[in-house]
Amino acid sequence: MAQFILAFRMAIKSILSNKLRSFLTMLGVVIGIWAVIAVVGIGQGSTKSITDRLQQLGTNLIQINITGRGSNRNVTYEQLQAFVDEHQDDIEAMAPTLQSSVTVKVGTQTHDTTMIGTTADYSTVRDINVSAGRFILPIDVDKRQKVALVGTYIVKELYSGQNPVGQKIKINGQVFTVVGILQERSNSQEQSDDDQIIVPVTVAQRIAHDARLRNFALKVTDPNKSDTVMQYLNDFLYRIYQDTTSYRVFNTAQLLDTLNTVTQTLTLMLAGIAAISLIVGGIGIMNIMLVSVTERTREIGIRKAIGAKRRNILVQFLIEASVVTGLGGIIGIILGFLTTVLLNRLNILTSVFSLPWAILALGIAVGIGIIFGLFPASKASKLNPIEALRYE
Repeated sequence: MAQFILAFRMAIKSILSNKLRSFLTMLGVVIGIWAVIAVVGIGQGSTKSITDRLQQLGTNLIQINITGRGSNRNVTYEQLQAFVDEHQDDIEAMAPTLQSSVTVKVGTQTHDTTMIGTTADYSTVRDINVSAGRFILPIDVDKRQKVALVGTYIVKELYSGQNPVGQKIKINGQVFTVVGILQERSNSQEQSDDDQIIVPVTVAQRIAHDARLRNFALKVTDPNKSDTVMQYLNDFLYRIYQDTTSYRVFNTAQLLDTLNTVTQTLTLMLAGIAAISLIVGGIGIMNIMLVSVTERTREIGIRKAIGAKRRNILVQFLIEASVVTGLGGIIGIILGFLTTVLLNRLNILTSVFSLPWAILALGIAVGIGIIFGLFPASKASKLNPIEALRYE
C-alpha cells in the first residue's frame, strides 16, 4: 500500500511538472465525457418532457387515426358518436380533433401557433379546464360560431397578460371572439399545451380547407377497459373499411412504450457516437505517454539501478495515465452538468443530468487511461537499466 501511495505521488508530481502537456493530453477525454453527458442529458430530458405530456392525457385515453382514402370508405363523426352511445358503460366521451398550424394576430402582433378544432366533449376527453370564460358549446359547433379559447402563452405574448375574454383575435385573417382562457399546464412555455388555440371543429374545417375528420379521441370510463374498448373499435372500423391498414387504434400506454424504446435506442446511438472522441483521447494519451517514456529514460534507468522493479515502473506509468483520464473525466462531468443547467435555465432544450451515466463515463475514462497507458507503461518497465543510463 505504501508503495502504491508513493507511486501515486510521483505520478501527480510528473503530471504537475508538465501542466500544459497534461491538459492537452486530457482534453480529448474532457470533450468526450462532456459530449456523452450532454447528449444523454438532452435525450433523457426530451423523453421526460414528452412522457410527462403523454401522462397528462391519462391511461384511459384512446386515439383513432384514420388513414384510409376514398369517399365510399370514410367513417363519420356521427357514426362514431352512435358507436359511443351504444357503449355508454365503457366510453365516457368522444371528440374529433383537427389540428393545423395557423397565424394569429392581435393588433400589430402576430404569432404562429397550433389550432385544434374540436367539440364540447374535448374538455372531458382531455381533462381540459378553463381559467376564465367558458369552453366550446354544442351550439358553437352547430352554428359554426367563430369563437376561440387561447392558451396562457398566447395571452402573455399577444395580450400582455391581460384578460382577453370578449376581445377579438384574427386566425389566418379571420376574426374570432375569445370566449375562454385554457388553464395553464406547461408554465406558459412556447410550443407547449399552453401555446395553442381551440375553435369549433366545423369552423376549423373551413380554415384548414379539410372537410374530413381523421383523428378522434375517446375517454374510457375505466383504464382497465381500454383493451376491451380498443377491440370493439377495431371490429367496428374493420366493418367499415374492410382493411386494417386504413386506420389505427392506440392508447397512451402503447405510445409511452414505443417512445421509451425509440428514445433509448437513439440515446445509446448518440452516446456511442460521442464516445468515439474518448477513443481518440485514449490514442492521444498513449502517444504522449510514449513521448514521456522516451524523455524519462534516464530517470527510469536510475530508479531501476537503485532497486525499482518492473512492477513499480509499470504501476507508476499506469497511475499517471489513469489520473490524467480521471481528472479529464471529472472536468467533463462538471462541464456536462453546467451545460444541463444552462440549457434548462435558457429554456433552449429540456435536459436531465444523469448520475449513473456520469459514474459510468468516469469509469470508462479511467479504464481508457489504463488500457491505452498499458503499452507505454510496459515499454518503460522493460527498459534495460544500463542502456537507460547511457541514454542522452
